[in-house]
Amino acid sequence: MIRRNLTHLLVLAVMGLGTTLWAQGGAGSKGASSDSNSDVQADRKDLRQDRRDLNNDRKDIRSDKRDLNQDRADRNQDRRDLAKDQKDLNKDRRERNQDLKNGDTKDARKEQRDINHDKRDIHSDKRDLRADNRDIHKDKKDLHADRKDARHDKKDIRHDRRDLHRDRKG
Repeated sequence: MIRRNLTHLLVLAVMGLGTTLWAQGGAGSKGASSDSNSDVQADRKDLRQDRRDLNNDRKDIRSDKRDLNQDRADRNQDRRDLAKDQKDLNKDRRERNQDLKNGDTKDARKEQRDINHDKRDIHSDKRDLRADNRDIHKDKKDLHADRKDARHDKKDIRHDRRDLHRDRKG
């Protein structure tokens, strides 16, 4: 009877030891648990996602720089147009005043129409200039936010690499 109980105790001990080893990852995992393996996979996935985010942020930065340069070029063109329209307005006023002084009302009316047209052009150029300045301000803010996101993504990549290293080395 003692022999039988001793055999049962021995079988129970071996089964308990086998179950414990299996729960800790088995003999083939070199001491690493399955949780550690899933941590490595999760860290690799995070690393891939952060790299994708960083690449998207870099694309956004390049796009914002192009937009900013285009808006600056538009603003400069509007400034040149505004100066040209102002010069035309002054020229038309001088010609109108000269025509009135000479008594030529027909040419004076024509110059007045040109003056009115130049005033409308000046108004639209000023409006375009304000819109371009708003766009420049908005693009600068967007560029700053994208650069900030890129810095955070770089930081996340560093942390993910550290986590991967820690998970592999233990």
